[in-house]
Amino acid sequence: MHIRPLHRTWAVCAIALTTVGLLTACSNSTDEPAPTVGASSDSAAFPVTIEHAFGETVVPEEPTRIVVAGYTEQDTVLALGVIPVGVTEWYGEQPYATWPWAQAALGDAQPEVLSNDDGFETEKIAALEPDLIIATNAGLTADTYDTLSDIAPTLAQSDASTAYFEPWDVQAEKIGRALGKKTEVDALIDGVDQKFADAAAAHPEFAGTKAIFLQNAFYEGKAIAYQDGLSTDFLTELGFVIPDDIDAYVPADGSAQASIPLENLSVLNAADVLIWGTEEPGDRTELEKEAMYDALEPVKDGNLVFTDGVTAGAIYFTSVLSLPYVIDKLVPALDDALGGSPATITG
Repeated sequence: MHIRPLHRTWAVCAIALTTVGLLTACSNSTDEPAPTVGASSDSAAFPVTIEHAFGETVVPEEPTRIVVAGYTEQDTVLALGVIPVGVTEWYGEQPYATWPWAQAALGDAQPEVLSNDDGFETEKIAALEPDLIIATNAGLTADTYDTLSDIAPTLAQSDASTAYFEPWDVQAEKIGRALGKKTEVDALIDGVDQKFADAAAAHPEFAGTKAIFLQNAFYEGKAIAYQDGLSTDFLTELGFVIPDDIDAYVPADGSAQASIPLENLSVLNAADVLIWGTEEPGDRTELEKEAMYDALEPVKDGNLVFTDGVTAGAIYFTSVLSLPYVIDKLVPALDDALGGSPATITG
């Protein structure tokens, strides 16, 4: 097993990236990915200026050769009907770095797959002749921003202190404007918000219920739990509350998740339901080998949800395409778990 991505701590996320295989960047074919744009952009929107952590980027005209240099932005690009010529693999070894919730939007397209494992593959990016590089979730520094922007106009994160995973709707809005699709992206964001609101309204029992989301396994004798914040918005938007009992195990600077030693695992009793980001049946089996896990009140009461790998990935991606998938898969499972029937999400 390998440690799963952490939204707020790229130091740990980088460990995950070095422990999973990466897709090779297409074949030896000399055929370049063809630029594809779905619904036409608003030509009157251009030129458009996007402010970000390193200044501003001007997109002079509708881009048609888009490279996604960050780890999750392909979801927003695809949702807007645009096929990028290059995408970047994060983890999971999905075809063309595109997870199941986005495959329909990708269709038969075969974008070049890039890797940031050893830094940006600038030669490959340049060879794709992009007219826009999207890197809102790429951990840009001033230097790497300058390097990419020498190739093409580059979209960076809003704040240098949030190198990865700024709020999904902030990223989406910025990408939508850069593509000349502000109306469309606003509708997508509103649609996700409405889907959360509808699910919460249909399940008033979720309101105020305490939930904790954890990674798939114990690592070095510790459980990794997600404190209240961006990584748990998918729960709080449904009405759940993240108990602050776990905050004592979060680094003082908030740079990582709660790392709870097994001897202190009883802190998880503060939750009414535990959601484990498991990826395969063996993950649950390993959890159940720990006596302190079996002693937890939510475990004894059956208030448990175990995800599959795709649902866990959708939670980690937190995008306009993955969040509706999370709602569809997670809400019925939470309903069962709160009734005392442990729920295992399957594809």
